[in-house]
Amino acid sequence: MINATQIRKGMLIKMDAMPFIVLKVSHVTPGKGKAFVQCVFRNLQSGLSKEVRFRSNDRVEETELELVEMEYIYSADNLFYFMDLESYEQIPLDSDLIGDAVKFLQPNTKVKVEFYEGKPSGIILPKQVTLKVLETQAYIKEATAQAQPKPAQLEGGHTCQVPPFVEVGDSIKVNTETGEYVERM
Repeated sequence: MINATQIRKGMLIKMDAMPFIVLKVSHVTPGKGKAFVQCVFRNLQSGLSKEVRFRSNDRVEETELELVEMEYIYSADNLFYFMDLESYEQIPLDSDLIGDAVKFLQPNTKVKVEFYEGKPSGIILPKQVTLKVLETQAYIKEATAQAQPKPAQLEGGHTCQVPPFVEVGDSIKVNTETGEYVERM
């Protein structure tokens, strides 16, 4: 059992004897009243989402997941295929299980696939991935006194703010948790 304040995105929680994956967590401290934790969960068996509010001193049951290192291979028909690095077995995962991580998946990316009772329930991306810049604005030297970040469209469909010196065709590292630019490669 853990305190509600320790709930993090991606955790697996058991409520009413059902497994739920945490999709979103926000800690709210209103000006009046006590702090609480607002969570959005998805039931792993039915696929339905629900929003739950916990008091900060409530306790929840965290369940165990088996993590298997796998490599992303390809996608087809809304399914993403991963290969077990030890047995070379391939498993398909539905895009609903992967969620927003789809934007960061590139062939040959090594991820950890989460299994609950033998069934895949989601993936854990590496902290940083390298993506190629497909589209961004041209850099205008001395346009302003201070360099302003500009939006860049990356392979996989992710958009983030990059420094002005980043150009189309550059490879950049992106933090998969925040979606923010880290460095140019």
